[in-house]
Amino acid sequence: MEFTQRYVALGDSFSEGVGDWNAECPNGVRGWADRVAEQLILADPSWGYANLAIRGRKMRQILTEQVDAALKLQPTLVTIYAGANDILRPSIDLDALMAEYDAGIARLRGSGAAVVLFTGFDSVKSAVFGKTRGRTAIYNELVREIADRHDAEIADYWRMREFQNWDYWDVDRMHMATAGHTLMAARVLEVLKSAHSIEVPELDTRPARSRLAQIKDDAVWAREYLAPWVGRRLRRQSSGDTLTAKYPQLVQPVWKPATRSAV
Repeated sequence: MEFTQRYVALGDSFSEGVGDWNAECPNGVRGWADRVAEQLILADPSWGYANLAIRGRKMRQILTEQVDAALKLQPTLVTIYAGANDILRPSIDLDALMAEYDAGIARLRGSGAAVVLFTGFDSVKSAVFGKTRGRTAIYNELVREIADRHDAEIADYWRMREFQNWDYWDVDRMHMATAGHTLMAARVLEVLKSAHSIEVPELDTRPARSRLAQIKDDAVWAREYLAPWVGRRLRRQSSGDTLTAKYPQLVQPVWKPATRSAV
């Protein structure tokens, strides 16, 4: 099928859709980008969609592996979020990295595609990732400069204060859950000024938890999610090492009702 409008999503686990588990989807996840694509296709059947994002990818991997592949698809719209996995590393030359990001965005915009960039999430309420808050704030300012320089749009994750509610997050506390991905899809479509029929789910009010219960929950989380995550980084491994892109070519997927995949 010949598509006159072509949306390509680039990035890491955020754009791949990790946390929005659905065994019917490639890689076992759906995600906000799939939901954006669905709305674009519903409004205009001339849209095709590709998603090249793979969990665990760092910025240089995204620029090397995904930008050329995206350009071959002749995109009219690109969304890209890169750098989150770099920010979490012990040491990073952020200025050098963002100079490379600038060059990558210049190539995407030079193709004529509209480009949507993301600022980083404000981790102020995270006991673990809050330590990188200052680094993320610098990253965000550099992203804003890149967007201004190349006339790109920004989905301002940092200022989406709704995401400070941890009910939008998966049990691993690192990725958005289905509710979070649904909300993000609506926010991205608003940036694109595209009408949509997405209904953001209302969150249940959590009962107050005792300090002891919270400590027990934190211990379980540290054992089941944080420790394996740290271990992979020490071994220089990634959860995406054995995965390929969900939709490497332009398609119009049929999204089925969610069934949670094994994690």
